[in-house]
Amino acid sequence: MTATDRTLSTTRLARLAGLLYVAIIALGIGGDALVRGPIHVPGDASQTVANLAAAELPFRLSILGDVLMALSDVGLAALLFILLRPLSPRLALAAMVFRLVQAAILGLNLSSLQGAVTLASAPGANDALIVHLLESHAAGYDLGLFFFGVSCVLLGVIFLRARRAPSWLGAMLSAAGVVYLVGSAIHVAAPGLQEPFAPAYLVPVVAEVAFCAWLLAGGRQLEVSALEPRAAGSAPSAA
Repeated sequence: MTATDRTLSTTRLARLAGLLYVAIIALGIGGDALVRGPIHVPGDASQTVANLAAAELPFRLSILGDVLMALSDVGLAALLFILLRPLSPRLALAAMVFRLVQAAILGLNLSSLQGAVTLASAPGANDALIVHLLESHAAGYDLGLFFFGVSCVLLGVIFLRARRAPSWLGAMLSAAGVVYLVGSAIHVAAPGLQEPFAPAYLVPVVAEVAFCAWLLAGGRQLEVSALEPRAAGSAPSAA
C-alpha cells in the first residue's frame, strides 16, 4: 500500500468513526433527555409510572435506540483501535478494552428499563419497584462511565504523546475522562454533591464534540502522526 493509499484509508476510517460518534451522541440525547428524562418525576412514584405507561411506545423505542448506541460504541472502539494502534499499540488496546467493557455494562443495564416498562403496562403495577428499576438504570449508567472515563484518559495520553496529533485534543479527552471518573465516584460515594458537580460535565461534552468533529474531518494529521512519534527520531512507542 502506497503512502497515498494509506492516507485515504485512514481518512475514510476516521470519518466512519466520526459518523458512529454522531450516532452515539444523537441516540444518547434522544433516548435519555427527550424521552426518559421527562417521564421521571422525583419523589412522585405514581406520576412517574403514569407517565411511563402513557409513553410506552416512545420508551420502548428509546431502549432500542440505546441498543443501537451500544452497537455503535463497539464499532467505534474497534475503529479507534485500528486508527491509533500505530501511535501506541498497548494504550490503544487498553482504551478499546475499557470502552468495550463500558458498552457491555450499558447493554446489560438496559434490562432494568425493559423490566420497568413491562411492569408499568401490567395490571397492579408496583410503583416503587418500577421507580427502583429506573433509578437502577441510572446508577448502572454511572458505573459504566468509570470504564469510559479510563478509556478517555488513555486516548488523551495517546494524543499527548504523538508527535503531530493534536495535543489540545489529548488534553481535552484526558480532562473529560477525569470528570467522568470523579462524577461517577460522587454518584456512588457522595450523591449529595451531584448537583454542584453537574456543571463540570460541560468539559466532556465539549471534548467529545471536538473529537467527533476531528474524526469527521478525516482525523487530520493522523496518518502522519501514526508514522512519527512525538519524540523526534524515535520509532512509534510500544506502550
